[in-house]
Amino acid sequence: MQIDFLIIGQGISGTWLSYYLQKEQRSFLLIDNNEARAPSRLAAGIINPITGRRHVTTWMADQLLPFVWDEYQSLGKALEIEAISRKDIIDFFPSPQMRLSFQQRTAEQAAYISISQEENGYRDFFQYDFGFGEIKPVYTAHLETILPAWRSQLEKNGQVLTEQFDPSLLSVHTDHISYKDIVADKIIFCEGCSGADNPYFKNLPFAPNKGEALIVEIPGLPADRIYKKGLSLVPLVEKDRWWIGSAYEWDFDHPDPTPAFREKTIQVLEQWLKIPFQVKDHVAGVRPATLERRPFVGWHPLYPVVGILNGMGTKGCSLAPYFARELLLQIRDNTPLSAEADIRRFARILQRS
Repeated sequence: MQIDFLIIGQGISGTWLSYYLQKEQRSFLLIDNNEARAPSRLAAGIINPITGRRHVTTWMADQLLPFVWDEYQSLGKALEIEAISRKDIIDFFPSPQMRLSFQQRTAEQAAYISISQEENGYRDFFQYDFGFGEIKPVYTAHLETILPAWRSQLEKNGQVLTEQFDPSLLSVHTDHISYKDIVADKIIFCEGCSGADNPYFKNLPFAPNKGEALIVEIPGLPADRIYKKGLSLVPLVEKDRWWIGSAYEWDFDHPDPTPAFREKTIQVLEQWLKIPFQVKDHVAGVRPATLERRPFVGWHPLYPVVGILNGMGTKGCSLAPYFARELLLQIRDNTPLSAEADIRRFARILQRS
């Protein structure tokens, strides 16, 4: 089989990259083992312009928000699904000090945050004492719908192999690669955390972190918002289903769900919610984060036919489409990649691999 691109991994990065290549009518094959526990399949899909306890604007928020809304709408239209929804955040203050801190940030972040004047609006559903702020616009990408819908399209077109990629079978040449009976002009790795073990990119400063969440059923809770009080309570596509998480563990023994997270989160819900809930599932995954919290995009300095699109971390739903598009433009028009994402910034350490 002769193709333009071999893509490894169909998480959020591999999905967007293959979508853009499809639009450009480039030939490709995607290899993915369809791992049920892949972090893209378990993520809540939040696209939030504000980050951290200090409520600062996230990197590239002004560029990303309009871009991702349009791109997810286009993807949804192509797949005949709803791919994205607007779900602004109701951020409950845990203390008077946090309320004051939020209020002080509103002058600097007026485009995205405000103190609500309707402080009794959620008392039928939640226990809270210090009011709440609002963060907007916030979107949720419906990954639980997008990823299987796109995979179904790829399967229909014969563009995906459901198997584990074996790097020992990859041969890299000056102007092409070969893998089993596949010959491609280039290979692009979108492997998530497996990238840390990739022989070509293992020297990159990956810093994977583990997340956990509960899937709960909460009949009657208005699903037009995300609710936050330490943990985030995010509406899913299925009626009355909610995702609550997430933990951020940098030092972990295994990627599996833990009883400690389940017990702590149930306790939080019991103290926070005034209406009944029922736990339906408990999920965990390891995110492909990076030490400097910037993606890995571009081509290996020693092997220019070997590329990477990875390291999106907790912002994958916004960064993956943006940098997949940027990589496509670099392939098509030789447009330079953003310096903060281009792996040429690690050329010296990559040349050691």
